[in-house]
Amino acid sequence: MFARVTHVQAKPGKLDEVVALYQESVIPLLEQQDGFHSTFLLTDPASGKGMSITLWNSEAARLAGDSNGFLLQQVMKVVPLLAAPPIPEGYVALVAT
Repeated sequence: MFARVTHVQAKPGKLDEVVALYQESVIPLLEQQDGFHSTFLLTDPASGKGMSITLWNSEAARLAGDSNGFLLQQVMKVVPLLAAPPIPEGYVALVAT
């Protein structure tokens, strides 16, 4: 399993909009991507911080979103709601249950 973790910092009062956008726009498109497994959006309402975790069946599937513009398209939707640029990182899941 391969993961992309994207850290975000919402502008004050905008975290609910970030969550709604992720649920209504990003998740349906993620589900259409080859090799997509699942996603989580974790938030801290007190600080406005959040992280998106997407899980992929292969590293190639995770990287495809980088090269085909999918990741950039999704990030651009949420950028107006953020206080700082999102920070995406890639990981390999070595242990899963």
